[in-house]
Amino acid sequence: MASSFTAFRYHAVFSTKNRSRLITPDWEPELYAYLAGILQETGGRLLEGNGTEDHVHLLFALRADQSPAAALRILKCNSSKWIHEKWRKRRDFEWQRGYFGTTVSHSQIDRVRTYIQNQKEHHRRVSFQEEFVRLLKAHGIEYDERYIWN
Repeated sequence: MASSFTAFRYHAVFSTKNRSRLITPDWEPELYAYLAGILQETGGRLLEGNGTEDHVHLLFALRADQSPAAALRILKCNSSKWIHEKWRKRRDFEWQRGYFGTTVSHSQIDRVRTYIQNQKEHHRRVSFQEEFVRLLKAHGIEYDERYIWN
């Protein structure tokens, strides 16, 4: 085969440091637009982004030569810098160090997209901590409860 054909799709979740409620409606749309721009600059594509005051969910595509870990590092680092520069009163903004990430099969893209779109409604019933543990369990990711939130 002369060419490579790939479709790498990921669902990632990461929170503000200490799950501080810093992502407010007045600038949230700009945040997702900025995250989409970062992905686009690196050859990726944001398929869906949404969240609440203390965390974000991203459904995104990457090229075959991109690492999801590197993409998330760039997303978090560049967006944090942008937030500090654009809104001086948010200079204390930080993302939590870790993240949740999983691949998404083509057959599940619409389901994950809908899940992300409904985050605000979802979190009226379920806390971020409950959701995060459910995601870990649903994807068979081993964890030690003592170290999730530190």
